[in-house]
Amino acid sequence: MLQEAKAFSGFSVSDIPRAKEFYGDTLGLDARESPEGLQLHLAGGTSVFLYESKENTPANYTILNFIVGDIAKAVSELQENGIRLEQYDMPGIKTDENGISHNESGMGPKAMAWFKDPDGHILSVLQE
Repeated sequence: MLQEAKAFSGFSVSDIPRAKEFYGDTLGLDARESPEGLQLHLAGGTSVFLYESKENTPANYTILNFIVGDIAKAVSELQENGIRLEQYDMPGIKTDENGISHNESGMGPKAMAWFKDPDGHILSVLQE
């Protein structure tokens, strides 16, 4: 029924101007504000819609993943832009001093690193 329908994802943020500054200026994404919210135009023609909600509650899982060619370079650039990478030490996920989790199993991404937006939503960069 919907296999031909174009789709996009969305999530709430507590403050659209702050989100635009983070996603547009800090991350360098194409972030376009409208009366309804903030549209992120991502590589490959994908888009994500952010809408303002004063009752925003961040998810406790990763809501947006960015595939990069060189995770060490991406993490370094994030850190240079003032972003703190998350640190994990649990079964299946252990990050190094730079916040990168290296996957030696051969299944899934080669490496991942997580960070949060100003509302506490978890985002990641990953290298396949």
